[in-house]
Amino acid sequence: MKEIQWYVVIDLEATTSDDGSLPRDEMETIEIGAVLVNATTHELAGEFQCLVRPVRHPVLTPFCCSLTGISQEMVDSGEGFADAMRLLFRAMPLTEPGVVWGSWGQFDDTQLRRDCAFHGIPYEMPRHMNLKERFVAAQGKRRRM
Repeated sequence: MKEIQWYVVIDLEATTSDDGSLPRDEMETIEIGAVLVNATTHELAGEFQCLVRPVRHPVLTPFCCSLTGISQEMVDSGEGFADAMRLLFRAMPLTEPGVVWGSWGQFDDTQLRRDCAFHGIPYEMPRHMNLKERFVAAQGKRRRM
């Protein structure tokens, strides 16, 4: 692989419940946040934020609103998932050589793959880096965070 030149760090928020009424495999992305970081200087080079309108379970649970700080009105005026992904790819150099994307844990990668499959769009993200695992390894820890 080409040397890493850019990190795109992504954090998703997704629909959820605390009572089991929303199955984990039916969660949907409701917000995509991303920053572009220069791999050499670690300087911030760009930012992206987009609210996404859920379709499978369009009404957010009170738990989801409380946990994420995202209201029903916010997602009702959000983008469709496919449009949100197009906007992300326009804002971040995800198709360029030397780019990897990372998230804190594996959830965000799994969720993006699940949403792409549900919406019938190809998953075209570059290589994913689990930043939680990298952090633990860099700290010399054996226990999971």
